[in-house]
Formats: sequence, structure tokens, C-alpha cells
Amino acid sequence: MKECLVIDLGLLAYRAAWDLQRRIVAARKAGAVPDALLLCEHPHVITLGRNGKPAHLLATDPVLRQMNVEFIATDRGGDITYHGPGQLVAYPILQLGEIRRDVVWYVRQLEETMIRASVDFGVAARRVPGKTGVWVDAPTGEEKLGAIGVHVSRWVTSHGLAYNVCTDLRYFDLIVPCGIQDRRPTSLQRLLSRPVSLGEVKPRMAAHLGEVLGLAMRPGQRGALEELLRAHQLEPAHAGAA
Repeated sequence: MKECLVIDLGLLAYRAAWDLQRRIVAARKAGAVPDALLLCEHPHVITLGRNGKPAHLLATDPVLRQMNVEFIATDRGGDITYHGPGQLVAYPILQLGEIRRDVVWYVRQLEETMIRASVDFGVAARRVPGKTGVWVDAPTGEEKLGAIGVHVSRWVTSHGLAYNVCTDLRYFDLIVPCGIQDRRPTSLQRLLSRPVSLGEVKPRMAAHLGEVLGLAMRPGQRGALEELLRAHQLEPAHAGAA
């Protein structure tokens, strides 16, 4: 089985995580690093996908500043979403060409990963035809538990999934989540009516990703990965290109 490093970044600013992803993607394309799964949570931030509609941001700039929420336009797929403390964000940086050259299939596997992690907690999450992500049935209708937005370049993936563990759902009121007007978000903690920590969910999410993609997940350290990235950036071919 192909090996995939699992690196827990803890709480990390969105821009810092995005920059790290881009560095890993460049090194992965060159074969300088193995596949990696980055796990983290972000301070309050709203991100807009490359095909997203700015009108789906409902809050004004003064309100965002008052609530200490960043707004960032990104290169991932999907519309608009919120990231914040209590939400598990997983960024698989994989050479998809060595797994299966099918982006739609890959997105379905990210959904399957979240569905299996939910089952571990006794939650019956599922897909909804025509809508990306994972959903649960509630008295008021379908509620969204996890979202997906990916980017693929030369078959190397970046961005990924966001799974609401113990997220403050009030922040989703600042947007039209994923551009869907009539569906509200939910969280694992809300569904279980008990406290749930990211530490309970992270190993399950990583393990299930390995299952669905056929990867051997191995714990890794950010410092060791940074050393590989620095070595890659200092290689003569890359130094000359700069």
C-alpha cells in the first residue's frame, strides 16, 4: 500500500495552511515528498471558492471586523463556507494519478470518509443527490454535517473537507453556506447532545480516508516535512527556476 503521512497542525491560520499546502503540492509533483494528510482547525474565516458567488456573503466588512472573521477568496472548488474552532479541516495532498484518475470519484471518497467517521459515533450521515458533502436527517429537513471543496493540479490534490465537530454554528449565519439557501448546518456535538472533541474525531477521519483510498496512514511530524520541503526548494533545478 502507498504510504500517507498524517500531520496534525492544530489551530492554524487559513493563509498559513494554504501556503503550506501549495509548498507540499509543488514538492509532491516533483516526487520529493510522499502523500500527506494535514489535519487542523482554523481561526474564524470565510472562504469563497473559485466558482462561488460573492453575493452569498451576507455580512458587511464592518461586521466581519467586529466579529474577527477573515474573508479569503481561494482556488478550491465549491461556493462559500465558514471555518472556525471546533471544525475539523482535512487537507489530503495526494498524487491522485497513482490512485485513480477520477476527480468525481475522489470527491465521493471524501464523502464516504465523513460518512464512516459519523457512523463511528452512531450518526447516520448520507449523501444527497446533486449536493456535495454529507448530510443528516433532522425534524426540519436535511442538515449539512460536512462540506467539500478540492483543487487538483497535474493530478495532485489540495484543499479537502470540513467536518463540524463542536463548531459554533452561529457563524454560518454570516453566509449562505455552500450557496444553498434552505439547508442549515449542524455539528456532531449538536447531534449527539454531548461534548465532542476534535481529538476524538481526527484518528477516525484519518483511518477512514486510508480505507477508502487504499493508503497506509502513518503519523508524521510537521518539522520533518518542513525539512523535506526545504531540501526540495534548495535543489539546483528549482533554484535555477527561481
